[in-house]
Amino acid sequence: MEQPSDTVTKRLERRPRVFVTRHLMPSVEDRMAELFDVTLNRSDTPLTRDQLVDAMQGCDVLVPTVTDRIDAVLIGAAGPEMRLIANFGAGTEHIDLKAAAARKVMVTNTPGVFTDDTADIAMEMIIGVPRRVREGVHLVRSGEWSGWTPTSLLGRKLGGKVLGIVGMGRIGQAVAHRARAFGLEIVYHNRKRLPEAVERMFSATYVETLDELVARADIITLHCPAGPNSHHMIDAGRFALMKEGTCLVNTARGDLIDQEALVTALAEGRLAGVGLDVYPDEPNVDPRLLEYPNVMTLPHIGSATREGREESGLKVIANIRMWADGHRPPDQVLTGLD
Repeated sequence: MEQPSDTVTKRLERRPRVFVTRHLMPSVEDRMAELFDVTLNRSDTPLTRDQLVDAMQGCDVLVPTVTDRIDAVLIGAAGPEMRLIANFGAGTEHIDLKAAAARKVMVTNTPGVFTDDTADIAMEMIIGVPRRVREGVHLVRSGEWSGWTPTSLLGRKLGGKVLGIVGMGRIGQAVAHRARAFGLEIVYHNRKRLPEAVERMFSATYVETLDELVARADIITLHCPAGPNSHHMIDAGRFALMKEGTCLVNTARGDLIDQEALVTALAEGRLAGVGLDVYPDEPNVDPRLLEYPNVMTLPHIGSATREGREESGLKVIANIRMWADGHRPPDQVLTGLD
C-alpha cells in the first residue's frame, strides 16, 4: 500500500475530508462543516471496528475520542490519504502512536483544556467521599431519612488529613491548589520531582516511592496517564499498605486500579470510601462496586463542561487547519519516532 506523504511540509490543496467519530458540541460541528468536507456522527453511537476501518479508508483526517481504540491493525488498514489523527482530548493511550509514526500519520491532541474541570470533579470526591455525601443523597431520595441525630452519617474531617497525589502534572497541581484551601496536608509522588519553588507554592512534600505515599496518605487521588508502568499501580499489595479508613479517588484512567483487589479491600472494610469517575471497561461498571454504599460512582464526567468541550473542539479545528496549510500543528503528539 502506498505510504502517506510528508504530513508537515505538504499543503493540502483541497478541503480536508474529516471524519468525526462522536457527536461534538453543535458550535464545533457547525464550524467544521464550514471549513472541511466533514462527516459527523450525530447519533453519538460508538463506531464498530468495521465502521472505523471504513472511515479511515475514506478520510484525510480522523477525529477520534477516548472511546475509539485506534490500534496498529486499524492504522495499517487506513487509506493512503489519511495522514492526521486529530484526537479530541488530551489522552492518547487509545492510539498506537508508534504505528501511526511508522505510517507517517501525524497525531494531535487537545492538552490543558480539561485541567480545571477534572480537578473540580476530583476535589468534589475528595470532599464527598470522606463526608459520605453519596450515602446522604441516597438516604434522602429513598425516603429513609428520619431526621437529624448526633451520630448519623458521621464522616471524616478534612482539615489536617494527608492528601496523597499520585501524578503531579497539570491536573495534580490544580488539585493541590484547591486542596490547600481545605487544610489538607499534601504529599505527592511523580516520575520526576518538581522544582522546589513549585513545591513551596503548593506546600507539597515529595515522597520517592508510591508505597510510601499510599502508607502515609488518608486520601489518595490518582492523576496518571494509562500505560504499562501505571497499569494496576494500586494493587493488592498497595491496598495492604494503606491505613485503615483510607479514601481512594480516581478521575484518571480505570486500569490504574486492580478491580479485584479493590473489591477485596472494600469487602474487608479497609477503605472508608472510594470515588470513581473512570472504569477499566467503560461503560460497564463492576456490579460488585455498586453494592457498597461508600463507593461514589460517576459516569466519566471529569471533563464534562460546556466550556471545556467547546474549547477542545476548537483546538481540534486549529490543529487540522494548521496541518492542512502545511504547518506543524500546535498540539502534535511526539513519539520519539517523528
